[in-house]
Amino acid sequence: MEIAITHYKRCVVIKTKGRMDGSNAPELKTAFKELIDKGEFNLVFDMSEVNFMASAGWWVLIDTQKTCKQLNRGEVVLACIDKGIQDSLSLVGMSSYFKAFDDITSAVGSF
Repeated sequence: MEIAITHYKRCVVIKTKGRMDGSNAPELKTAFKELIDKGEFNLVFDMSEVNFMASAGWWVLIDTQKTCKQLNRGEVVLACIDKGIQDSLSLVGMSSYFKAFDDITSAVGSF
């Protein structure tokens, strides 16, 4: 899996593509952990090219969100979520756990 990381003044954008499932979720977890270990707590997950999100991927995002929100250090926001993924997120009641934006500019501007 290819993970692209772009640093901005107030946040970091992480982008991947394709399926996010148990086979590649550990790679995403490692990428988030490395950023947090460097003191980056304002994170945007660009989902514009993610076409499937399994529970393993959601657990990575939930765990990262918990870590970022500790002591009010930051948060994970989602950008460009596929309609099907967004519907499933709402269905399981997790849509209120993450701020979601229609584009990267709005997500980055939220910090």
